[in-house]
Amino acid sequence: MLQKQRKLILNDQQRDAMRRAGRVNASLMDYIRPHIKAGITTGRIDEMIAQWTLDNGHTAATLGYQNFPKSCCTSINEVICHGIPGDEELTDGDIVNIDVTTIVDGWHGDQSETFLIGEVSEERKAVTQCAFDCMHLAIDALTPGCTVSKIGETIVPEAHRRGFSVVREYVGHGLGKQFHLDPSIPHFPNRQSRIDRLFPGMCFTVEPMINAGTRYARCDKVDGWTVRTKDGRPSAQFEHTVMMTEDGPEILTQCNDGPRKGHQF
Repeated sequence: MLQKQRKLILNDQQRDAMRRAGRVNASLMDYIRPHIKAGITTGRIDEMIAQWTLDNGHTAATLGYQNFPKSCCTSINEVICHGIPGDEELTDGDIVNIDVTTIVDGWHGDQSETFLIGEVSEERKAVTQCAFDCMHLAIDALTPGCTVSKIGETIVPEAHRRGFSVVREYVGHGLGKQFHLDPSIPHFPNRQSRIDRLFPGMCFTVEPMINAGTRYARCDKVDGWTVRTKDGRPSAQFEHTVMMTEDGPEILTQCNDGPRKGHQF
């Protein structure tokens, strides 16, 4: 496993390519940000993301990936992840996760944010805050060469302390020339994550999915993609692409206008 991972370690030129992919993807998130409000349909959000990506000479990684039909994922309220943009209109009180991944000169930048639409319930706001805080706590806990399990060992106690649960079926991943690479990045500690290590030059995502109720999920049997909480209660997620450096973790997808560590929703 360690021998396999060493193939994923990037040199200086490759690291700079990943930094650029992250910056481009963050610019896309900043572009769409003002439009995420009540009245817009998720399909219109997707159209705007697709056009921006095309106009800037890049490629939307999700479009056609394992037959996914759109250029982003839009996951509303009880949808945990992989929501397919369509005719649904955002309304006051919703929370929605927007997940965008851009291929820039062959390299992937990947991130997501959960947005609050108007005045949302205390439960929806609290689960959103928890997902955001857990992501940053996990990133801050990482050190060069640490085990992947450090992420789950940080997230699970914090989520449970706040009365929430951590999704296990869907995880983060290595990232680079391909959309999904080893190592898998679970947001809970397991046997493999206690073996895998994060060496300088490795890129990966940290993207905890936090549920207000049960951690269990169900995938839509009709579209084959949309994942919802089993109990119908809300779920929130945040995601950054992270590079491990000799000095520690570096966030590659930090937006100019987006929330930063310590932000209160």
